[in-house]
Amino acid sequence: MRQYLIILLAFMPVWASAQIVEAVKWSGEVVPAANAEAVDSVRLTATIQEGWHMTLINVGDEEIGEEIYESPFMLTFAANEVPSIRYNSCNDEMCTAPEIYTYQSNSGSGQTAKQSLWLIFLLGLLGGLLAIFTPCVWPIIPMTVSFFLKRTDKGAQNAILYGLSIIVIYVGLGLLITVAFGASALNDLSTNAIVNIFFFLLLVVFALSFFGLFEITLPDSWSTALDSKARSTGGLLSILLMAFTLVIVSFSCTGPIIGTLLVEAAGRSLLAPAVGMLGFAVALALPFSLFAMFPQWMKQAPKSGEWMTSFKVVLAFLELALSLKFLSVADMAYGWGILPRWLFIAIWIACFLGIGVYLMWNIRNVSLTRKIIRVVVIIPSVAFACYLVPGLWGAPVKAISAFAPPMEIEGREVFNDYEEGLAYARQTGKPIIIDFTGYGCVNCRKMEAFVLANDSVKARLKNYVFIELYVDDRLDKDADGESEGNENSRLQRERFGSNAQPFFVQLDANGNQIAEPMAFTTDPNEFINWLKY
Repeated sequence: MRQYLIILLAFMPVWASAQIVEAVKWSGEVVPAANAEAVDSVRLTATIQEGWHMTLINVGDEEIGEEIYESPFMLTFAANEVPSIRYNSCNDEMCTAPEIYTYQSNSGSGQTAKQSLWLIFLLGLLGGLLAIFTPCVWPIIPMTVSFFLKRTDKGAQNAILYGLSIIVIYVGLGLLITVAFGASALNDLSTNAIVNIFFFLLLVVFALSFFGLFEITLPDSWSTALDSKARSTGGLLSILLMAFTLVIVSFSCTGPIIGTLLVEAAGRSLLAPAVGMLGFAVALALPFSLFAMFPQWMKQAPKSGEWMTSFKVVLAFLELALSLKFLSVADMAYGWGILPRWLFIAIWIACFLGIGVYLMWNIRNVSLTRKIIRVVVIIPSVAFACYLVPGLWGAPVKAISAFAPPMEIEGREVFNDYEEGLAYARQTGKPIIIDFTGYGCVNCRKMEAFVLANDSVKARLKNYVFIELYVDDRLDKDADGESEGNENSRLQRERFGSNAQPFFVQLDANGNQIAEPMAFTTDPNEFINWLKY
């Protein structure tokens, strides 16, 4: 035992020297202005580890060179004029390499997160509305409402509680997924190539199910047992059990929609799955409560029939198109080259033309009302397919920029390795722009289509060495087996304190940061105003 302890102690200095030294930790907070006419300020605080001191090298463009021993050390600036801080730290034995601290306000990221949650909620709401008109849900509505109205004099109240129970169940499902996977794991789902392959196959299976090749159902014994228990009990428990019965019986139709929603929610935020399920459940529960409160409306509602099958087939085409996004992420991350941009767009064209052709088939044999409804769907589907056609020859087709593989932007030289780009910048004297991006990054694709492909932006970017670093690249592993993407991700986290994409940084020819980082925007003018050269 003693010999192992000696070996351990002998190697401790080696391990200690291999650790990342973080003797100085910076933080920032907004100090509200004293009155409405004044400007808010930002207080930057440096906490210095005991036994160390900090050398303040630069504050923005101003050279300082002052040694700081007091801790905490604070600097205050106007909120709209917060500079980057360049510093290093020393103790009696060593000094660290110079580092840069850049204050990042939480307001922008918080606003983006709120927008993301609202989008997930609206997608859930749309998914729930679509689920209502499927053959597994629509026929259940009149039976369930009638059951409540006949059961007691509180039928409408019970139907509302039934709707609330549906909401509780689906939101609980979203929370369960969050707890099971955790926030960091959910974030990995959106960029992990293997997981994206799984999602692609899952959505293809769901699409084939909607096409009618087979049916995805949960065991009949589950719904039978729950229904029997619900009828033999009373009160809130009975209503809750009936809601569980609906969830199980309707799974073959709602499963594909929920699966797509949860895939889209993965990686957006910790609350996204629950928020998405809230939107879905609110929409799904709405008709049960409304028809119970206004029973006369049920007489005017369309009866179940062939139109539901048509509705499922349309959803199947949409599921098939959406599944390609996940295959595309895996394809780019591993460099397979099986789904180039033109092929991706071609399949989307085929899917939307497929919707039009399917609905045109036997249109003479349906009623006038359903003919009108079909035409209302056919026209935008075919129009959208025509809109996509120029994308086969390189047109931006911005409407699908969030889903399609990145487009080639002509007129710029791009480096995909930081050290190579930095060496070229030093050789030419040009400043640098680093674009931290990802194959699975939806906002990165949007920004490429709306901003980087803009002619005015492209003209300004010619002044820079452009370094494009993919944080989820699984190729080009080094001797230690680490992928290029992991190295790029570490560079972004450790040097620039961010792990979100897109994320743009401006450096001078020697690699020193010269401006605040830029995050997501679809406004070319905002990006141009951010550029220093």
